Amino acid sequence: QVQLVESGGGLVQPGGSLRLSCAASGSFSSIITMGWYRQTPGKERELVAGFTGSGSTKYGDFVKGRFTISRDNATVYLQMNSLRPEDTAVYYCKMDLVLPPRQYQYWGQGTQVTVSS
Repeated sequence: QVQLVESGGGLVQPGGSLRLSCAASGSFSSIITMGWYRQTPGKERELVAGFTGSGSTKYGDFVKGRFTISRDNATVYLQMNSLRPEDTAVYYCKMDLVLPPRQYQYWGQGTQVTVSS
């Protein structure tokens, strides 16, 4: 049973920082993509940052150099600096994993990030 377990969300003041983590557990042979998305009520889930299948990174336009995605084996991180109230959302990690002979998409449970004074 593959699971993605997230941690690191919380309440932070504007201008502050948070680091999110997402660890994949279970049996799989490889990781194709890893990424972070976010969602607020009434809006579609949007890409925050991700690693593509080739290993390159991509960021949402709103990030503007404030966030950095990194990874270590089966864990993906999102370092968020200079947080703004509009960054308030539930953040989800997503991974595309290979369980031979197929590829599957998995989502974390979501972690709330609230930016408020």
